Amino acid sequence: MNIIIINGPNLNLLGKREPEIYGSATFEDYFETLKSQFPKVNLSYYQSNVEGELINKLQEVGFEYDGIILNAGAYTHTSIAIGDAIKGITSPVVEVHISNTFGREAFRHQSYISPNAKGVILGFGMQSYQLAIQSFLA
Repeated sequence: MNIIIINGPNLNLLGKREPEIYGSATFEDYFETLKSQFPKVNLSYYQSNVEGELINKLQEVGFEYDGIILNAGAYTHTSIAIGDAIKGITSPVVEVHISNTFGREAFRHQSYISPNAKGVILGFGMQSYQLAIQSFLA
């Protein structure tokens, strides 16, 4: 099984950015943990702060991968284009957020990804990614 995790803007700052919300671990360190927890899954990882690059990656892998885990960061709440890209591909997408977006600012309650996603997992910290992987294995 081939699963890719795609992270959007500012998630490259995990471990440094707002640790009270996002924790103190880097995503790269956590990704190694995920690979060890799921040795039979071919996991890959991509991160970009650029909306168009995220769309390009979705289109590149969106017809070949068994699953995509997408944390589009703030683009979740603003990018109709990312929502359209998900609608246009065949690989199932699970939307993931580290924080509970509904417990934060009102603008974070809107998602342009959710209507086109297989499911949404939020508020479980980095474990949200583990839960997303498990959803593809179930």
